[in-house]
Amino acid sequence: MRETKNKIDPNNITFKKRLAALGNLPAFFKLAWQSSPSKTLMSFILRILRSAMPVALLYVGKLIVDQVVLLNRTPNISDHTYLWQLVALEFVLAIATDGLNRLINLLDSLLGDLFSNYTSVKIMRHAATLDLDQFEDSVFYDKLERARQQTIGRTMLLSQVMSQVQDMISMAFLITGLLAFNPWLILLLLVAILPAFLGESHFNNQNYALSRSQTPERRELDYLRYLGASDETAKEVKIFNLADFVISRFKTLSERFYADNSRLAVRRSAWGSFFSLIGNTGYYGAYLFIIIRTINGYLSVGDLTFLAGSFRQLRALMETVLNRFTAVSQGAIYLNDFLDFFEIKPRISVAVNPLPFPNPIKQGFTFENVGFQYHNSERWANRNLNFTLHPGEKLALVGENGAGKTTLVKLLARLYEPTEGRILLDGVDLREYSINDLRFNLGVIFQDYIRYQMTLAQNIAVGNIKEIDNKELIIKAATESLADTLANKLPNNYEQWLGRRFNEGIELSGGEWQKVALARAYMKDAQVLILDEPTAALDARAEYEVFQRFAQLTEGKSAVLISHRFSTARLADRIIVLEQGEMLEIGTHEQLLSRKGRYAELFELQAMGYQ
Repeated sequence: MRETKNKIDPNNITFKKRLAALGNLPAFFKLAWQSSPSKTLMSFILRILRSAMPVALLYVGKLIVDQVVLLNRTPNISDHTYLWQLVALEFVLAIATDGLNRLINLLDSLLGDLFSNYTSVKIMRHAATLDLDQFEDSVFYDKLERARQQTIGRTMLLSQVMSQVQDMISMAFLITGLLAFNPWLILLLLVAILPAFLGESHFNNQNYALSRSQTPERRELDYLRYLGASDETAKEVKIFNLADFVISRFKTLSERFYADNSRLAVRRSAWGSFFSLIGNTGYYGAYLFIIIRTINGYLSVGDLTFLAGSFRQLRALMETVLNRFTAVSQGAIYLNDFLDFFEIKPRISVAVNPLPFPNPIKQGFTFENVGFQYHNSERWANRNLNFTLHPGEKLALVGENGAGKTTLVKLLARLYEPTEGRILLDGVDLREYSINDLRFNLGVIFQDYIRYQMTLAQNIAVGNIKEIDNKELIIKAATESLADTLANKLPNNYEQWLGRRFNEGIELSGGEWQKVALARAYMKDAQVLILDEPTAALDARAEYEVFQRFAQLTEGKSAVLISHRFSTARLADRIIVLEQGEMLEIGTHEQLLSRKGRYAELFELQAMGYQ
């Protein structure tokens, strides 16, 4: 697994580890190639051509200077054709260099956008395969957040690596010319540049460690920024006078980040100035040496311009390559976050040869000693669940908050996998069935449903997205959930945008949103309907109408209702009372009242509230 092989300690990134991180680049370039083979190949070809331009321009410049000196010293030479040919050649090379630069920048921009889009889709597709409880784990969510950040940042890495190859080829041409003159100049150049490179490498290590350590707090900072200035939070921020609290916490975190970052930036700047002094001293020492050799007649003026220009460009290229190596290796280290995300595998297994979902259900769903425990948690969310949801039965789940009601239905829908025990469907382990068939045959609406910033029709169609263009089905589902009256009131009916995020969007009330969410459950002919607090935002009349309609629509189908309202629960054929994740009681409303147990106690407490 990559997570073991390439594990990086962010507080101890050595040069050796940087080199090792370059092993991520082949996988990275494979992604770039997959995003656009033609543009990737063209970018490499153009960069190879561009890499030869510096030495070609310097050499033609040397020939021009030598020719001008020759013509100046020998006035009797009247034919200047060769000089003008050289000038014309230099002009063509300059135009070609500019053209290549523009084409390379264009390709980098286009390829970067394609790469960002491709990897974003890849992350979303992989995230869709992972389990719900993984998303509820903060460690996993940090990995997901860093992977998302890499989709944009890695487009810069793509350009950097390609530029690195281009500059190294240019360096090879320039080094060839300098070696022919004096190999010691190359050594002097390295001595002048290496300290700056090592210094940059050290401070980039520090920056990486700091950035990684701040990931959870930066997510909190983004959340506070949203909390303090959002249409969705403005109501409670005002009514509870939370602005000062949110701003104070934001300032505390942001000032801490600023202090940490500024300390690192000041140290980096100071050491950078010192290393720059060393580099300039080395460069001008070599430049002085070349001038002395020219004065003493060992070199022509053209040689002086060629060597001085080569040395200057080689120094700049070497600084760029060495410093860019730090950035590239840094990016390669960050790639661990990106590539490791794709190594995360779902824990919910998928049958190799899955059984089709039974139609109709004959025996029902049976829970056999089922228990579920969240990852890295010692507390059991559910345990010792033993019951059967029979075909056509209406089952209500009641209990206080945290009793495990929603967790139970997530187990039924295989959003979670039991930690112990098993769930059977018609006598066969639920894991043997197609997970997609299972979920298609379950109509589930959770209490924390999403209010999609889309049209009303699209909001309803998400219940069965394959039927998004089936207007008749959408209208039928809206009618069954009583959301059709809402559509008739909206300016654009079913094409009205909901929410305020986009122009001309209309925000709905809580009850109106709930009817829209209920319509999603009616978008498919599911054999089992699961409603988590389906009437929490509805008034008494609307609740009565919804459940009258619900009773008609679920005739002959199984249903699971989660509710705090006993007026709802008593409509079920049987009621399960959950407490601390375990099944405390099961029976009809009348049976549970006669036992005078927990259900009877809670029922009487709620009834007193209406007196």
